Amino acid sequence: MLIPAAIVGVIVFLYGCATVDGNIPSMEICDPRNNITMCPLCDRACSYWKLVTACGTARASHLFDNPATVFFSIFMALWAVLFMEHWKRRQMRLNYIWDLTGFGEEEEEEHKDHNRAEYEFRVMKKTMRQDNSTPKGEKVKLTCTDRMPAYLTTVVMMGFMILVTFAIVFGVILYRISIKAALHMSTSTVARSNIRATVKTTAAIINLIIIIIMDEIYGAIARWLTTLEVPKTDKNYEERLIFKTFVLKFVNAFTPIVYLAFFRGRLVGRPGSYLYVVGSYRMEECAHAGCLMELCIQLCITMLGKQLIQNNLFEIGIPKLKKLLRRRKSDLEEEVNKTLQRHEKDHMLGPFTGLSPEYMEMIIQFGMVTLFVASFPLAPLFALLNNIIEIRLDAKKFVMELRRPIAAKAKDIGIWYNLLRGLSKVAVIVNAFVISFTSDFIPRLVYQYMYSVDGTMHGFVNHTLSYFNVSDFQPGTDPIQPMHLGYKVEICRYKDYREPPSSSTPYELSKEFWAVLAARLAFVVVFQNVVMLMSDFVDWLIPDIPKDISLQIHKEKILMVELFMKEEQGKRLAARDNHNLDNFASHSSANRSSPRARSRPAAQDVVWENEHHEREANGSPVYRV
Repeated sequence: MLIPAAIVGVIVFLYGCATVDGNIPSMEICDPRNNITMCPLCDRACSYWKLVTACGTARASHLFDNPATVFFSIFMALWAVLFMEHWKRRQMRLNYIWDLTGFGEEEEEEHKDHNRAEYEFRVMKKTMRQDNSTPKGEKVKLTCTDRMPAYLTTVVMMGFMILVTFAIVFGVILYRISIKAALHMSTSTVARSNIRATVKTTAAIINLIIIIIMDEIYGAIARWLTTLEVPKTDKNYEERLIFKTFVLKFVNAFTPIVYLAFFRGRLVGRPGSYLYVVGSYRMEECAHAGCLMELCIQLCITMLGKQLIQNNLFEIGIPKLKKLLRRRKSDLEEEVNKTLQRHEKDHMLGPFTGLSPEYMEMIIQFGMVTLFVASFPLAPLFALLNNIIEIRLDAKKFVMELRRPIAAKAKDIGIWYNLLRGLSKVAVIVNAFVISFTSDFIPRLVYQYMYSVDGTMHGFVNHTLSYFNVSDFQPGTDPIQPMHLGYKVEICRYKDYREPPSSSTPYELSKEFWAVLAARLAFVVVFQNVVMLMSDFVDWLIPDIPKDISLQIHKEKILMVELFMKEEQGKRLAARDNHNLDNFASHSSANRSSPRARSRPAAQDVVWENEHHEREANGSPVYRV
């Protein structure tokens, strides 16, 4: 299913490459004749800068922020629905092939008393404590009151770990702010020339390393919390473990991306009244072309890094390392291994730990592909390439490094389907907000149809920049080197919709801001409802069961009914014949006991013989008495 998504994503990316030279806002930013002086990006250490220096970032942003992105977001929302429908049909086909169409309620009823050993142990301890107080005949079981301490521990620990994730993201934010100020103060021309690229890349790599480390910690914490709850059955244990692991790992992977998409650049303030955190740290601003480029870099590094390092290297490297450590044991064990049978050697392989890690990889990848696809159209292509490689790596791992899994029947993929369906619904809302609030798609439309003189994008850059009088800087926040550009700056520009200093309400939000905000909210509502309606229509249009499987199941039901009817009819005929036989036997015994029966004439024997042949000719049962 990733193949069509990857093809369309590449087409959207190539469209951005083909139209970058004709993009008017990028041309205006790259035109040195505009001579626009921008306000400093940080206090004291940063100086005024020319907008033309952001030419490369503006051109790169157009590759991912263009009108085709909206089409691709709609396409991916429908693709997610088609994926779910295709999987439901594939699942039904697998159920039929493996003869699991009737699997479910009857099997669950049979195995409902197969409780986990930990649960039975806790019940036994409770029974021993309540031996005298429990009425006879009443079955002892664990109630919510018994599990309340475990539930409270789970809630507190889950909340604490999510706060830890937020704190880590905040720490990376402080790193970006401080390293940007340090690079601006550097005397090295190389360091000062690539400040944005250096900060973006290093911060994304730090986030990746933290995500990989915290994933392992969160997995262990989720298992510990689930064990504390003492679930009754293995199915309950697995579902609770999956849910906790998914929540923690999802928050861990997507919190930095959500910050870049929806919060960075919006909690900044304005020149002369900036927002500060932890003392003198000024909140980050987006580049003039928006935060979409930084979001794309973060998503790309996180997705490729997780797939390459965590999903592939870890899965192959760790089993091989364990195998190598086992080989470095004593020579005595090596001599013993030479005499072992094949099945004994296979038993020394790594244990099979279940399919949950494999499912979790696909769920996180599904989120990467669908949630923020508006900022990274190449995500389906990278996911496809990763899966092609990982199929072979997993094959080698399961065949060469792990013990053979124990086969078990399953009706479906369980809670994983609900998680996939939930992500596909959330993806529509997330992409609507990314297009509306993270990209410049809506401001460009508003300018073109409301404020442009000739109906084109000429003048859009100047329209999005507000004016600031440098004399209004707060004391101690103005640049140390104000003459860095070679002349004295009196007015600088910054990206926002605010009134000019000469207005009666200087630096207040302008009417253009409210017009753009209204258009953004309207787009979110329209996009969400239209895509949801189209998704529901596709869901209704495609049947969950393939037609050939449905017809085959219907035929089998008819055959089963016919067979049942024949069996019932045969039972009724046999019962009737048995009844006739009993009557005949009782009549014959009565005749033998009478003198007339003993002196029966030969003609009567002929009559009975004729009846015997008639019953054989008619196919009726013949009873010899």
